[in-house]
Amino acid sequence: MKLIFIRHGDPNYEIDGLTEKGQREAQLLADYIKNYNIDEIYMSPLGRAQQTAEYSLKALGKEAVTYDWLKEFPAQFDPNLSESARQAYKTELKTDPKTGRYETRIVWDMLPSYYGRHPELFDKNAWRNAEPVIYSDMCKVYDYVVSSFDDFLREQGYEKDGLIFKVNKSNDKVIAFFCHYGITSVLLSYLWNVSPFVLFQFIALAPTSVTIVASEEREKGIGTFRTIGMGDITHLNIAGEEPSFSARFCERYENKNERH
Repeated sequence: MKLIFIRHGDPNYEIDGLTEKGQREAQLLADYIKNYNIDEIYMSPLGRAQQTAEYSLKALGKEAVTYDWLKEFPAQFDPNLSESARQAYKTELKTDPKTGRYETRIVWDMLPSYYGRHPELFDKNAWRNAEPVIYSDMCKVYDYVVSSFDDFLREQGYEKDGLIFKVNKSNDKVIAFFCHYGITSVLLSYLWNVSPFVLFQFIALAPTSVTIVASEEREKGIGTFRTIGMGDITHLNIAGEEPSFSARFCERYENKNERH
């Protein structure tokens, strides 16, 4: 079985849709999508993912099922609860002009100066006790997502058993998920058996990029999942379309035209 994670096109977050560039990216993906031989498609309920999927669904003549757990990983940190944990987001905090209280922040989008001093974030188990996580709803949201993903994999015949999977009924299906960078990182962390912060901080997936994970069964009834392609943008390269910079930050601090 192959699992294909497709990030949405260049986003317009204000309208939860795509920019003009994102629409071009989605169309270029649709022009190439048949090469993946996809059997089933699932998608996030958020507009930018659904709009991206529309192009490919039309090209393939398929329909998709929407799952709530595929929406962008929504865990929020409350900066009002911990002064020390606030340092993880110190340059990006905003306050409510009416109350003067800090607005919540996406818990996993933290500054390198913070996670560089807190290696517990990258430990498979200790990340749950890191301060930004304690003062957020991340554990609850993470457990809901991976539990839902676990149920999905079990329905496909793969049941998690410690660090591996029991293969109750293998298959050769190719399943695509139109979703988001953060949620893809969470799902990969579950398959890789690592802290989700490893992926949050050390990978970047361009809009409409394609990440492919394949099951392996080297021993009868014992399965693992290995990533055989990550962040592929062949469909953009063929057309000469520059990938969007969304999800990345400046290569040099002096690059004012790039996101800081």
